[in-house]
Amino acid sequence: MAATQLRKTILVADDDPHIQEVLDVRLSSAGYEVLLASDGREALDILARTPVDLVISDIRMPGLDGLELQARLEKTAPKLPIIFLTAYGSIQDAVQAIKSGAVDYLTKPFEGRELLEKVSTVLQKSGPGSSFVAPAPPRKDGGMWETKSPRMRELAQMVEKVAARDVNVLLLGESGTGKERIAHLIHSLSPRREHPLVVVDCGSTPATLLESELFGHVKGSFTHAVRDKKGLMEEANKGTLFLDEIGNISTEMQVRLLRFLENRKIRRIGDTREISVDCRVIAATNADLAQDVAQGDFREDLYYRLRVVTINVPPLRERKEDIPLLATHFAESFCKAQNMPPVTIPGATMDFIVGYAWPGNIRELKNAIEAGIVICNDGVLTPDDLQVMPATKPGQSREEAMSLDESEKLAIIRALEKSNWVQKDAAPLLGVSRRALNYKIQKYEIEIPTRRKAQKP
Repeated sequence: MAATQLRKTILVADDDPHIQEVLDVRLSSAGYEVLLASDGREALDILARTPVDLVISDIRMPGLDGLELQARLEKTAPKLPIIFLTAYGSIQDAVQAIKSGAVDYLTKPFEGRELLEKVSTVLQKSGPGSSFVAPAPPRKDGGMWETKSPRMRELAQMVEKVAARDVNVLLLGESGTGKERIAHLIHSLSPRREHPLVVVDCGSTPATLLESELFGHVKGSFTHAVRDKKGLMEEANKGTLFLDEIGNISTEMQVRLLRFLENRKIRRIGDTREISVDCRVIAATNADLAQDVAQGDFREDLYYRLRVVTINVPPLRERKEDIPLLATHFAESFCKAQNMPPVTIPGATMDFIVGYAWPGNIRELKNAIEAGIVICNDGVLTPDDLQVMPATKPGQSREEAMSLDESEKLAIIRALEKSNWVQKDAAPLLGVSRRALNYKIQKYEIEIPTRRKAQKP
């Protein structure tokens, strides 16, 4: 395989998991980097953050199909080649695909050799400069989303300023407040937007694997290192590296990351040579890093390297002006994506939504709205459909209402009860990470019942 092909990235969009698996195995074994999407909309989300050299898409998919995906790409990436798949083998589908801008097509089922030959031919013809790069998003409300909150307007202005300057950024805020979205915005508004934004979830990646994921390794450096692997830092060269949940990294990883921030060089595990990497670093955490530094759990020198600029993202309860806007947006987007008729959110339901504490912030609000739409009757969303604990009780005055902490504690207890006190199951119900949920459980001193061991028959 030619060295140039090893660097090619192919996005596969197909709603059939079996076809995805076949394409992934075939293309990966041939040396290509493969990204998978289950429909056209997910493909566009991937393309918005990752450059690719070729798209292989099914023609008929639920939601946004292959032809609609091609129509979008004609506007944003006219040079990006696309190969269509069709399970029908009809001339009509093939002709329409070619007319819409496809460079070739394959009829399911297809031979692996035929697939690789077409891919190789298309990539050779497309040449350099054909890969898709996400354009800067349209400027609205200072480059951010629509908002009525003065704090969010200030945050939007800060993002605009920071994006233009090549400095490290530390995003602070509770789980679900939108820190990753802000990282995407900073990257897409920056001079580095034509290069990759690489996201690393330090919270969910085991410490034993994080070093290899970030720095890469050489063949034979440990038991399962059967070939050289480029680390995510190298993948982010010329672009942006987003380190989510940075407060979770080990002391050893803190030392390695600090060294990289000081000299911008990395060394793969098991290698002797250093590699220069030019990337901007954006880090995020819901932890109190200043307190961790004071307690000796986080290196002070690394803390100041990361926080050249600090952006505090407010929780949803501190920007209540935006809750109706967000709730309406999530409802409209979900109905459109699911091909459902629009739902109505009565005033009483909106008052309930605004009065709720939302411990999981925007993520919990989105999950609650979508779940409520699924179970509501006659297209009208009621408070009961949202399945969350109210911040006030019927008949209570504002002075008698529960505090935000009490409301949050009750919401957590309800989610735990609903999930049989299994934290990993309760966290998605609240729209928070397991780590954030565990922190809240300790904060509110919630006692977890000891589950009885299953008795042998």
